[in-house]
Amino acid sequence: MQSGTPGGKRADMTESSPASRPAHFDPRGWPFFWMTQAVGRYLRKLEQHLKREGLDVARWRVLMSVGNRQLGVSEIADLAIVKLPTMLKLIQRMEADGLVQCAPRVSDARYTDVSLTPAGQEACDRAWTVANAIYQTVFHDIPSEDEAHLNDVLKRVFERLG
Repeated sequence: MQSGTPGGKRADMTESSPASRPAHFDPRGWPFFWMTQAVGRYLRKLEQHLKREGLDVARWRVLMSVGNRQLGVSEIADLAIVKLPTMLKLIQRMEADGLVQCAPRVSDARYTDVSLTPAGQEACDRAWTVANAIYQTVFHDIPSEDEAHLNDVLKRVFERLG
């Protein structure tokens, strides 16, 4: 029995015309529905808790991406799933706020490397505490094998969308 629709049968999604959409289509049987629902709910919770720390999801993404290393702005944009011009503006605001420092890359001055300042590292630690608390609430009773399988499946979906 396959999952994806009530009764465990996978809907035939091999055709892409509007007429090929099953008459009985239920979005709750569509994996992308649950991926977007889960991510949306997670981000709402994260935003709510980060706000108490004076942070937001955009800054959290930068803090978590950079961590204890130096990364280029484009690398951070890729990890954070943000367009480069938007990331540049965010990095500039975070630099003005004293959370990151920017410097030309030693090997190629055309690139800008970003690292966390001590204040940025402190903010990163607070943000990690918030994100990890949500993670623990969600995954505390899910076996590690299931979590590993979920990560594997999501990675394959991501790669196939590439």
